[in-house]
Amino acid sequence: MFRRPVLQVLHRFVRHASETAAGLVLQRSLNRVQLLGRVGQDPVLRQAEGKNSVTIFSLATKEMWRSGESEVYQMGDVSQKTMWHRVSVFRPGLRDVAYQYVRKGSRIYVEGKIDYGEYMDKNNVRRQATTIVADNIFRVTRQKRK
Repeated sequence: MFRRPVLQVLHRFVRHASETAAGLVLQRSLNRVQLLGRVGQDPVLRQAEGKNSVTIFSLATKEMWRSGESEVYQMGDVSQKTMWHRVSVFRPGLRDVAYQYVRKGSRIYVEGKIDYGEYMDKNNVRRQATTIVADNIFRVTRQKRK
């Protein structure tokens, strides 16, 4: 039977009903992020008391679109927006490599998951933070043209 690759992927990750545990139907979900952009600051290695260390850096991504009705490319028709992402690396081997080799301005590809958290600032005000928890980081280099 012929199946489309997209349907195979969806079937693999999203199942409508799986095993039942005490009458509860378990479902799978997916929290996955892929970013390609430039590093905005050199990584910082932080360690809180009694906790594992973490490497943190910012990553800029751009979204570009054409404004207006024109299909023909003109200089004034293209708009762009830069979005900044906070990337945290907790995995011991990847954390150390990211701290040592990732540098400001580097073009990298990050795979991971999105995490929403809260913290208390210096004035005891509760703040919310969105972080990308990296599982893999790849440095992107340009291929030479022949």
